[in-house]
Amino acid sequence: MKIKHSFSLMLLLTIGAGLGCQSGKKPISAVPPPSQTPPPARAQKAQTAQQSIPKLPVSQKPATSSAQIVKPPEPKPDPVAELISKVENEYQAGENEFAAGHKDAAKPHFDRAFNLLMGAPADVRGDRRYQPEFDRVLAGVNKLELKALEQQDDSAADNAAEQQAEPAPIDEANEVNDYPVDPNMKAKAAADLKATHSDLPLMMTDQVAGYINYFSGRGRGTLEHGLERSGRYREMIERILKEEGVPQDLIYLAQAESGFHPYAVSRVGARGIWQFMGSRARGYDLHRDTFVDERQDPEKSTRAAARHLKDLYNQFGDWYLAMAAYNSGPGTIQSAVKRTGYADFWELYRRGVLPKETRNYVPIIVAETIMAKNPSQYGLDSVTPEPEMAYDTVKITYPVDLRLVAGCLDVSPTQLQELNPSLLRMVTPKGRFDLHLPVGTTEKYQSAIASIPPDMRVWWRYHTVSPGETIMSLARSYHTTGHAIAEANQLELETSVDAGAKLVIPIAPGKHSAGDVQTYAKRLTVYHIRKNDTLQSVADNLGITPTTIKRWNRIKGDSLKGHRVLYVHLPVSPAAPNETSTAAKARKGRSLRAPNGSQPVRHTVQRGETLYSIATNYRISVEAIKQTNSHVATLRPGMVLVIPPAQ
Repeated sequence: MKIKHSFSLMLLLTIGAGLGCQSGKKPISAVPPPSQTPPPARAQKAQTAQQSIPKLPVSQKPATSSAQIVKPPEPKPDPVAELISKVENEYQAGENEFAAGHKDAAKPHFDRAFNLLMGAPADVRGDRRYQPEFDRVLAGVNKLELKALEQQDDSAADNAAEQQAEPAPIDEANEVNDYPVDPNMKAKAAADLKATHSDLPLMMTDQVAGYINYFSGRGRGTLEHGLERSGRYREMIERILKEEGVPQDLIYLAQAESGFHPYAVSRVGARGIWQFMGSRARGYDLHRDTFVDERQDPEKSTRAAARHLKDLYNQFGDWYLAMAAYNSGPGTIQSAVKRTGYADFWELYRRGVLPKETRNYVPIIVAETIMAKNPSQYGLDSVTPEPEMAYDTVKITYPVDLRLVAGCLDVSPTQLQELNPSLLRMVTPKGRFDLHLPVGTTEKYQSAIASIPPDMRVWWRYHTVSPGETIMSLARSYHTTGHAIAEANQLELETSVDAGAKLVIPIAPGKHSAGDVQTYAKRLTVYHIRKNDTLQSVADNLGITPTTIKRWNRIKGDSLKGHRVLYVHLPVSPAAPNETSTAAKARKGRSLRAPNGSQPVRHTVQRGETLYSIATNYRISVEAIKQTNSHVATLRPGMVLVIPPAQ
């Protein structure tokens, strides 16, 4: 019996100790338990052992003295374990919502987890289990916040990845078959035609009248949009048509083809204002490569179109046949003429020997010409053409990033892209290139770009200093060093920089911040390796780091031996950063207030922010932020800081 008493005593002690470790729910990540608490496995073993002991009747139970009875200690409340359990429940709920794509629903759970931790009493915060849990939750939320930002950037990058190709209006108009003819409209149009001056032969037929009816109704928006955009290029187009000796009213061929949009693309791949196919473009010296497509250059493509139309007129002796051949190719029209013996567009139309698109093509152009030259009769006199797209031209022989050019001139990269629509990327090609700049900015550009080494004009940037920014904060934002920035601007490292000052930011190739190089074209480009190409030369040409090219193509070394092609995503213009309302207020110089009462708030660090600028905006001290976020060594965009309540 003595042995049994000892066994029972030991069993009771084991069970009591095991119960002590069940006071709080086990968190998601391992949190060191108190040293006096036995592992759950031992408690489980003890429970199993207790269940295996047979229960004896009361009369058979051994007699014990009061001195021998040891009651298990009452489990003491463990406030730290209870807090961690509640925090973990909130954190897990937030993580589940985030994983399900409900980012807005996840935020309140994360906020409550932080509030529980920040509102803990001093004795709990002093426990050795508290800080690891705080750091773990903060790191986890930081990671998820960064992931959300990356997803936003990816989405924005997808939207901006490729130039926004416009459907060619000619495709839509070609869908129209035998649009009904309004007899009254046809009679009125015929009367108008007698008083219409044009250097093209304009005729009124049922097909032309049908398209006048179409552009007066369903197609009116397309016509008006093209007439508005025509203001950008009209003066340039008319000048070139005159210089090449072709009718001025051929401008309406561009109206019908593209609505004067350089990025217009047809279903068969014709591109630009004048809708050149690739093979025809080469025949008229329109260059295409991975950097440039001159079919999208309004001036060069206009010159090529004028020469092509002149050649077609010289071949067929008729402007209608020249326009038809422009659409379907001279071989198609030559074959139709030979088959019928008629060198007349309308006779070929009646005999049905032309492709459907070509049958519609000439009537579309004639209809739009008649309407554009008689705006009041067709309710178009309220259409206001856009201002002329005027620009300065600088002939450069080096590659340069349009974002650097924008920094030189204090304009937006988007404005530069509009002036240089032939560029397929944000970087100009090596060799000669005619860079278009806003009117009157040539001297300013030449002066500013002179400060940037020619071999660094793809990488370096200009930055206008915002309030609170320092040399070191800019170094972190641009992934460079403070010494490099100070040296490039002939400053001391400790020098404070005034808001509004413009600094040169020297960035090592491949070290751009995420905001600079996160946007790549979604479409894959096949680069054919040429003789004497090296990994570095290809990287320089494409503006992509060698490491990125190697990763995309699974190249282990630095040699291209054995590779005939490379698969790359070309860089495109970056999306504008998505700023939180807090950051937006800070950018505008408006002060923020630290949270009132006892509840902290979370602040997502934006590019260019420093501890000083954040503290200033919230009207608290830098030390207060440091104490609350002791785990933070270096600020990075996307990082989450806990802003303590104002004292």
